[in-house]
Amino acid sequence: MIKSHGYAAQSSHTALQPFQFERREPREQDVLMEILYCGVCHSDIHQARNEWGGAIFPMVPGHEIVGKVLQVGAKVKKFKVGDIAAVGCLVGSCRDCSSCKKGLEQYCENGFVGTYNSYEKDGKTRTYGGYSNNIVVDEAFTLKVPTNLELSKVAPLLCAGITTYSPLRHWQVKPGQKVGVIGLGGLGHMAVKFGHAFGAHVVVFTTSPNKVEDALRLGANEVVISKNANEMKKHLNSLDFILNTVSAPIDLNPYLELVKQDGVMVVVGVAPEPSTIQQTNLIFKRRSFAGSLIGGLPETQEMLDFCGKNNITCDVEVIPIEKINEAFERTIKSDVKYRFVIDMKSLKA
Repeated sequence: MIKSHGYAAQSSHTALQPFQFERREPREQDVLMEILYCGVCHSDIHQARNEWGGAIFPMVPGHEIVGKVLQVGAKVKKFKVGDIAAVGCLVGSCRDCSSCKKGLEQYCENGFVGTYNSYEKDGKTRTYGGYSNNIVVDEAFTLKVPTNLELSKVAPLLCAGITTYSPLRHWQVKPGQKVGVIGLGGLGHMAVKFGHAFGAHVVVFTTSPNKVEDALRLGANEVVISKNANEMKKHLNSLDFILNTVSAPIDLNPYLELVKQDGVMVVVGVAPEPSTIQQTNLIFKRRSFAGSLIGGLPETQEMLDFCGKNNITCDVEVIPIEKINEAFERTIKSDVKYRFVIDMKSLKA
């Protein structure tokens, strides 16, 4: 076993604290990585505090991981020692179901293996996440990182990046289309960057007037203060695609009215309570309402390559791991532009 250390939640009511644990020895298809940076996702907070249920303690969160390869198994072909690699939300799946065979491992019909708060396919080996010094991952779930990008700013691409890139690609957003982004947080700021890079006319919807300048800086063409009914009316029946990135409970019907005939609204944020959709907002314009979950391994690699070619990264605030509990509280208050990233050099053995 490999001695490891990181920060863990011992229960849903305790702060994250230093934690010693062991990872399994690498197998012939595995990569052992030294973790250099790990992003802080709001879902880390939800799971560490058992707000979604099913939490397994002690829990080492973190699924936005960038690191250096320390060891490779005998059958590993994609990586060599010294390479920079990345790990996202998944570290395993059945690989046999129809979804896995399509490269959509996030929809594995037999259940994917989460990077943390999960068990490997043997049903016994715990998975621990990236708030730690190392990780062992099958090379099939390990990704190549473009060498021209700043690594601390790459880490959140493994969740915030792919979560927004995937629906834009799946619904085939094209140059000249009008794309709406609801919310300008960790997910929303990446949706703006990708929409702009895809050549779309990007409209950001926010309740915060103080975010207008930043939205334009990130690549938005227009910013709408969604509490202003007159501003909203200007966009009735005009958007090809809307991506709702917020996890707060909001009335989605005023936004559906902005979608043109045969357009789509996609949700990627998980609200605490069900939303109510007025069916006429779908029926009379043949609009679609859909959801999307992260992305599979092929698409995640595609996203990283796209970012390398277009010099796209996340806007981050780098922190030492000692500030992780403070970062959790600030994330809840949306007091970050736009993602916290832990520098693992700060982790003491």
